[in-house]
Amino acid sequence: MRLKFTKSTDIKEHYVTDEQVWQSRRAIIKGMGFAGAMSALSSSASANPLKWFSDEDKALFVQSPLNAITSIVAKDPMTKESVATSYNNFYEFGTSKDAPVKNAQEFKVNPWILKIDGLVESPTTIGYDDLFSKFSLEERIYRLRCVEAWSMVIPWVGFPLAKLLALAKPLSSAKYVAFETLEDPKQMPGQRSRFAGGGIDYPYVEGLRMDEALHDLSFMSVGMYGKTLPPQNGAPIRLVLPWKYGFKSIKSIVRITLTDKQPPTTWNILAPSEYGFYANVNPKVDHPRWSQARERRILGTGLRDQQRLDTLPFNGYTEVASLYKNMDLTKYY
Repeated sequence: MRLKFTKSTDIKEHYVTDEQVWQSRRAIIKGMGFAGAMSALSSSASANPLKWFSDEDKALFVQSPLNAITSIVAKDPMTKESVATSYNNFYEFGTSKDAPVKNAQEFKVNPWILKIDGLVESPTTIGYDDLFSKFSLEERIYRLRCVEAWSMVIPWVGFPLAKLLALAKPLSSAKYVAFETLEDPKQMPGQRSRFAGGGIDYPYVEGLRMDEALHDLSFMSVGMYGKTLPPQNGAPIRLVLPWKYGFKSIKSIVRITLTDKQPPTTWNILAPSEYGFYANVNPKVDHPRWSQARERRILGTGLRDQQRLDTLPFNGYTEVASLYKNMDLTKYY
């Protein structure tokens, strides 16, 4: 696997991880190959997640040699791998935070077919092996802000969405990009009924404006923490949009369609007054049932994971602000 770190908006894992640990892990990964199986979860994976929400506020800051443009990112410690892979939302496998890791371990991701169609010159089909071989893979450490007001910091491995779309040669008439998750009730118990799957009509769908999709921060992930994606986190390929609430980062994608009309999105269909199409992180626009001004940073490192932080506009990724110039972000939330 080839990793490269060339973006000023990226932060390398060794800036938030002890250098000795980072160097050791990189040597192991190089020796075993990127596509190795997911490591066994540590005992903390089954720990009560309520321990991540104590009343004590503790912060860990790591000095970074990066320049000012990444100074916000450089202060962020990284979430422990066993936490990020055991506490997350993926309603296809159940609605509790620990349901995905419990119910997704037999999920088969190979073979896998990802189709790109719609308003394109060259409709494209990509297989499982192509996901790891068609593009140079990068590692990017992004903050993830959930609409539920908790957050993590996760190292993703993958490639820009723009490179994937370029394979299909989008037509000038394409204004939006629609995404669709696999629909497979046999493997995904949350899809077997509306009760089991949180009231959602599957398959899960999402969408972006074309300029959002082509922005350099829009990232297709095939791995995290130097390994292939575990099934509970969206294997084999998912979208990562660090300036938007987490539900926009659709998982286990099987179809991408370019269109000239704004596509429907799952949570906007389910509750349009609560979940807008754009879903940009905005501390000034509260969810109808809770404030978005602050967040709980989940780290999984004992007292260090009790951070309460002010939420930043666009989750701190202000380089995307120009995409929304002259838009009323309280109306287009």
